[in-house]
Amino acid sequence: MGISIAVILIIISCVIIWKASDGFDTASEYLGRNLGEGVKGATINAIGSSMPELFTTLLFLFLYQDDQGFASGIGTSAGSAIFNAIIIPAAVILAVTVTLKSTVTISKKVILRDGISLLIAELVLIYFIGGGVLTWKHGVFLMFLYVIYVAILFLTMKKGKAQTSIEEEENEPPRHRLSALLKLDLETALIGDKPLNALNAWTLLIVSMFVIGTACFLLVHSCELFGQITGIPLYFVSVIIAAAATSVPDTILSIRDAQKGNYDDALSNAIGSNVFDICFALGFPLLLFTLIYNRDIILSEQVIQDITILQVLLLFMTLITIIIFLIGNSMGKIKAYILFLMYVLFVGFIIAQSLNADWTQQIIDILVSLGHKIQMK
Repeated sequence: MGISIAVILIIISCVIIWKASDGFDTASEYLGRNLGEGVKGATINAIGSSMPELFTTLLFLFLYQDDQGFASGIGTSAGSAIFNAIIIPAAVILAVTVTLKSTVTISKKVILRDGISLLIAELVLIYFIGGGVLTWKHGVFLMFLYVIYVAILFLTMKKGKAQTSIEEEENEPPRHRLSALLKLDLETALIGDKPLNALNAWTLLIVSMFVIGTACFLLVHSCELFGQITGIPLYFVSVIIAAAATSVPDTILSIRDAQKGNYDDALSNAIGSNVFDICFALGFPLLLFTLIYNRDIILSEQVIQDITILQVLLLFMTLITIIIFLIGNSMGKIKAYILFLMYVLFVGFIIAQSLNADWTQQIIDILVSLGHKIQMK
């Protein structure tokens, strides 16, 4: 009975995040209408759709106030990053090829720009983890990396065509705000039939993020309950369940961008979200926690090992994904199936590791050894 309640709560939190992301999608599309292709996806879409990871990391850290809380936050962000890098591009390819065309063409410049930025962020985090102690300086440095990334985006941006309004569907029936609120249709509940402008778009964006944050609070407690009932450590629950749940907005936004033909935005949202997750969704909670409680986060050897394994996995899966993107001139179903297979293997390894399966030890030793080389141990 208990596990059923936990699963139901996790599903409810996912649905709330999904519905709130609709409102965010509308607001971000309006606010980012003048940004160049590939930049909107990596900035406004990526930041907003990564709010679940940021809120979840904050909640894990401040609720547990120890290295396990931070490890669960990293588990959520890193697991979400792997989901974003593998599942989202695969889902985008299939969503487009099934209904619109046989292949998806993506700018290799966007892949290299965002991919290299992500690899650098991952290497920096692995190096920091190796020290065993995380301070406010680490948080500031991670956030500074994200500022540099955004600056590069805007310096290389090709300005998009300005749009002054979002077209309304003709003969649309009057929309009732109360029923819309009950359905979590935030756009109708807040704006109604009024045209979008800067003020109500920002209002919709902020309210959507607040609702997403509330859903993340429910998600954290649901994952904790699930872990307690099943006996699976919270860290492993966060890597798979919380990570997938917080990636719902990224997935929805990327698929919608791709269906509109904005393939670069679809990909840059997924990869840009990963850069945000590592640099800001981890850096900001780390800075905030260490300043508020006036103490550093000391990581145990087991936590260091778990995080290092996950981050090295993320590093290599990111590298493999980038190579898959760069091979050939387009993305087809075969590449999508390869990406799905990679994620299935990843989830299988994480589950086996949580169950202490003997065959995982050799892989763990290799990953830890590679992590130590990056950490210069």
